[in-house]
Amino acid sequence: MTNIKLDWQSLQPNSASYQALFNSVTELPPATMDAIQPRLYNGLTRLCQANLRQPFMLVKAEESDAYLSLLSETISALLPEDLPNVGGYYQIEHQTITWHSSGEGPFSPNQRVAYCDWIEPEQLFGNVYTHQGVLQLQPGLIHQVNGGILLLPLRTLLSQPLMWVRLKQMIIQRRFDWLSHDENRSLPLPIPSMPLDLRLILVGDRLNLDELHAAEPELANNALYSEFELDMPFHEEDDLVLWCRYVNGFIQQQKLPSLNPEAWPELLKQAIRYTEDQFSLPLDIQWLKQKLEAAANYQQDNQITLQSLQEAEDNRRWRHGYLAERSMDEILKGQILIRTQGAVIGQINGLSVLEYPGHPDPIGEPSRISCVAHLGDGEFIDVERKVELGGNIHAKGMMIMQAYLISELKLDQPQPFSASIVFEQSYGEVDGDSASLAELCALISALSQQPINQQIAVTGAVDQFGYVQPIGGVNEKVEGFFRLCDCRGLTGSQGVIIPVSNVQHLCLHQDIVDAVKNGKFHIWAVEHVSEAAALLIGIPYYESQKDDDAQKDSDPQKEHLLAMIYERITLANNQERPKSPWFLRWLG
Repeated sequence: MTNIKLDWQSLQPNSASYQALFNSVTELPPATMDAIQPRLYNGLTRLCQANLRQPFMLVKAEESDAYLSLLSETISALLPEDLPNVGGYYQIEHQTITWHSSGEGPFSPNQRVAYCDWIEPEQLFGNVYTHQGVLQLQPGLIHQVNGGILLLPLRTLLSQPLMWVRLKQMIIQRRFDWLSHDENRSLPLPIPSMPLDLRLILVGDRLNLDELHAAEPELANNALYSEFELDMPFHEEDDLVLWCRYVNGFIQQQKLPSLNPEAWPELLKQAIRYTEDQFSLPLDIQWLKQKLEAAANYQQDNQITLQSLQEAEDNRRWRHGYLAERSMDEILKGQILIRTQGAVIGQINGLSVLEYPGHPDPIGEPSRISCVAHLGDGEFIDVERKVELGGNIHAKGMMIMQAYLISELKLDQPQPFSASIVFEQSYGEVDGDSASLAELCALISALSQQPINQQIAVTGAVDQFGYVQPIGGVNEKVEGFFRLCDCRGLTGSQGVIIPVSNVQHLCLHQDIVDAVKNGKFHIWAVEHVSEAAALLIGIPYYESQKDDDAQKDSDPQKEHLLAMIYERITLANNQERPKSPWFLRWLG
């Protein structure tokens, strides 16, 4: 296993081969829902079938106008054009109200599909009121869409449980009953029921869907279910063609300026940055809307250009950059100790992602992790866990890391060293296992008494066999350490170690790409802790990492790290053995 120093081309998606496609994008027809969301489209098609007996459907999607509007348009194309022949009118004579199923009248449907971001009972069920002593009945949305499909956000119904119970019963019983909206007051007159043929789509996020499952398990289990998928795979040019058609259709629908051919590579880069995967493209309507509307403010000749997208993104980063700048100032002023020069035993620069309440973006920041080892009973102390500042996932990563090292040493004698590992100058809760590689390297340094290069920062999780596993927020973590190194001056030896499995998630800012291209900054990808430790300490981890036995004989200082740790443990155990009495030593 060998570590990989990444070249600058792998730090961003390479879109040069797709320029011919970008030049002809405007000629492509918009993508249809069945091509972009085949599972969702199939579910909506089934709901629109005339003989379907299941009137409820659950859709996992954002509860916003953009998503509800798109679902409504898709359903409108699937439903027959003719309105159902249901409805009629109420006749009020003296103290008697009668229902007439004429197919025409104020209580006849005028929409095949309807949706609302928020709705009150009076708007949904209609209203009974008196005007100048005359009783009048006002139809609601349920009457206007009778025979069709109604879309409502789940939060609307979960926050108004009485309205939800009434609506559910009416749909199941296929009958609309007039009920008073005020539980303390009855209707002025009895009002006959009317036929109701309605299908309901409930749109919500996973939390709201889970709440519905808990409250209505039978309905939730029997309802149709589908999801608005927020990304699509990107493995070949046909995938990119489909995504470009999707974006084109959105631009036309929102009446936004068209994208210049030179703007497409930048939009593709920002899209992959959003999905954090070079093999995935976003379908999130809210993200597209935000990016394209922001870029439209910088349009040139009624086109969104490369400069439009870049200026909009630079402005967004600058507006959101206050906390990141304050944090960096604290490090540069020495209020937070982070070394980027020299070598120190048992100290390493880990990489963290901070999420501040109310702040829209995660912020990457280096964290100093330290480890001290001393004679003891072999206990590895997680200080964060001891003081109840470490989360469960962080504790799990620590235990896995410790188990790996104990297994790796294959000791046939007690482990005489205790160790203490801590995030220095951390005053909030620490969670996640992405620092376990850095913690393990710090522990190896403390046990072997070999210093760690402070010019290199580390991120990654490890398993019980020492293999490095992927982590989240890799772009923010790399950029956080680069900003610090750049402010202090790039030396050409600084860099970051990341898991090999995170290479496909890289989409770094252009200044880092340029620095790597010019050899001023480096990014290494590793798959095992042995590679990371050898890079950080400059000494092979295993004996097999050496070139040959001749090198070992010629340079005794190049003994591998595991041997150094084992030798210290053996020496400590021998020193701790009780000495023989003086007379036995004299006899010897």
